[in-house]
Amino acid sequence: MNASLTLLGRLGLALIFIISGWGKITGYAGTQQYMEAMGVPGAVLPLVILLELGGGLAIASGLFTRWVALGMAAFSVATAAVFHANFADPAQAINFWKNVSMAGGFLVLAAHGAGAYSIDGWRQRTAQ
Repeated sequence: MNASLTLLGRLGLALIFIISGWGKITGYAGTQQYMEAMGVPGAVLPLVILLELGGGLAIASGLFTRWVALGMAAFSVATAAVFHANFADPAQAINFWKNVSMAGGFLVLAAHGAGAYSIDGWRQRTAQ
């Protein structure tokens, strides 16, 4: 049961990043413009897409999970601070705390690993 719950948790954490990364590809110009309006250079957008889409897929599959989860936790907190720190806007405040909550989930994943139903788990079993 723990392996199944860990898999579902990984998929839940990963899905928002996979969808968001893909959305940034399909809406590249608008995303770049939004980032620049928030003071973030648009030139970093390819790195953001790589982190969201690539990191999301890595978490979903359980590949290098502990390290990727640490990076995703840091990314979640950084984007909360940069894009959602306007607490006068209730929607932005909710998004801020959503990002902090996702970071918490990633930290738990970093501490406990990907579980048995993952590439990391498979690699660990075959290495023994």
